[in-house]
Amino acid sequence: MPDHSEALHVVGGVDTHTDLHVAAVVDHQDRVLGDESFPTTRHGYRLMLVWMRSFGDLKRAGIECLGSYGAGLLRSMQAAGVEVLEITAPDKHDRRRPGKNEHFDAESAAHAAFAERHTVTPRSLDGMVESLRVLRVCRKTSVQARRIALQMIQTTIFCAPDKLRDPLRQMTRTQLIRTLEAWRPDLPAYQEVEEAYRISLKSLARRYLELHDEIADLDDMIEAIVIDLAPELLEQTAIGLDSAAQLLLTAGDNPERLRSQASFAALHGVSLVPASSGKTVRHRSPLDS
Repeated sequence: MPDHSEALHVVGGVDTHTDLHVAAVVDHQDRVLGDESFPTTRHGYRLMLVWMRSFGDLKRAGIECLGSYGAGLLRSMQAAGVEVLEITAPDKHDRRRPGKNEHFDAESAAHAAFAERHTVTPRSLDGMVESLRVLRVCRKTSVQARRIALQMIQTTIFCAPDKLRDPLRQMTRTQLIRTLEAWRPDLPAYQEVEEAYRISLKSLARRYLELHDEIADLDDMIEAIVIDLAPELLEQTAIGLDSAAQLLLTAGDNPERLRSQASFAALHGVSLVPASSGKTVRHRSPLDS
């Protein structure tokens, strides 16, 4: 007897973008039932869910880019009790198909979710690990901005008039930043070359110090979260704050999605790769050159 309850199940797929998400639905035999576009707003997420469920019982949904464009949709789907799978790679058969558009990509995501192919259970985005991720991203950009400020200081000094450049070239970084920050340039005389250099160097030094303080504050917050979540990590040999934070980010707020050591290794990209030949059976590390 056919299973009529199975016929009521459908699977969704979503191709995510900045302003519009394109959704597709396939039935219990992986046949496309329809596709539609929805705005990337809370109302749009609700409309998408209602549209998907109009075809039947929504079994699961496959979504691309859950760490960026699809983050809001992931939260909305999970709050509605929908199983969500993250699409990790496009289907090779679809990539060889001539032409490409959002509807094809959404259908491909639905097919992948139906077969549970090229999919993983996504990380949760509503816990302390997500807070840790956001703070680390902010810190990374602050470090980059501080480095650029220092490079600009060095370049500006190199081009400065001799009267300004010569006393500064022999200073250490700390001495240089503190000296420039303490300068009191004549602001009304900004049209004069020497004063323009003084104004620029003081501004860059203040920017460097502000970013330095910002990074220190972020480091304190990151350390507090790591200690709160996994203090035992920092007690291990050769695991510092940065490594511990990265391990927590990799596991996410829902580490139960990593069912074994093998799945954890696969997530890190260090799973052993078969390298057998003939009667010789062996594996190699993907890190081997």
